[in-house]
Amino acid sequence: MKAVHILLVEDNEGDIILTLEAFEESKVKTNISVVKNGQDALDFLFKRAAFNAAETPDLILMDINIPIFSGHDVLKIIKSDDILKTIPVIMLTTSSNQKDIDKAYQNYTNSYVTKPIEMDDFLKTILKIEEFWLQLCKLPNNNVK
Repeated sequence: MKAVHILLVEDNEGDIILTLEAFEESKVKTNISVVKNGQDALDFLFKRAAFNAAETPDLILMDINIPIFSGHDVLKIIKSDDILKTIPVIMLTTSSNQKDIDKAYQNYTNSYVTKPIEMDDFLKTILKIEEFWLQLCKLPNNNVK
């Protein structure tokens, strides 16, 4: 079975490490690419610059508060592109602000998850995302070259 490719768009090194650790315990084989700002996320997805050979992800986990372009900006671009819009995007962020939540859904996020502060709760949240999105749901075939 092919590994599920996840693009993690996150600038917090601690959250990156925790997310990678949680997926190491996953029941599903995953391949995770990490970018730390909105520009790199867009370059990765559109296969530009240093990412011209990037594999199209099956799922995107994205923080809102990232440098250069915010997660909201990146989400809006993804969901307005005919090829990329089918990739599920999960906003995984510390913000529980209702305006952020509403804006994410107005820009067609597939789900919005607030990051727990406690490490154990964060790990459990990642495993629940994995269980729902990678075991229960069927992901689209994004064999975009």
